Amino acid sequence: MRHLNTKANISKPDEFYHDLLLLHEGRTEKESEALNAKLVLILANHIGDANVLREAMDLAAKTQGGGDG
Repeated sequence: MRHLNTKANISKPDEFYHDLLLLHEGRTEKESEALNAKLVLILANHIGDANVLREAMDLAAKTQGGGDG
């Protein structure tokens, strides 16, 4: 059984974050939410392991901050 990798694993995280911000530039909040949902589903399909995906969902739920969302 595979487990969720929670260690830093993106070779250029600042570049990735910049690209992610650019992806949302000029979109409405609703468009950005739909884009994020599509991105989650595409990446979930790439991962393909339901146990790993559940671990990721559990971690996201536990670490959700008290922000606007």
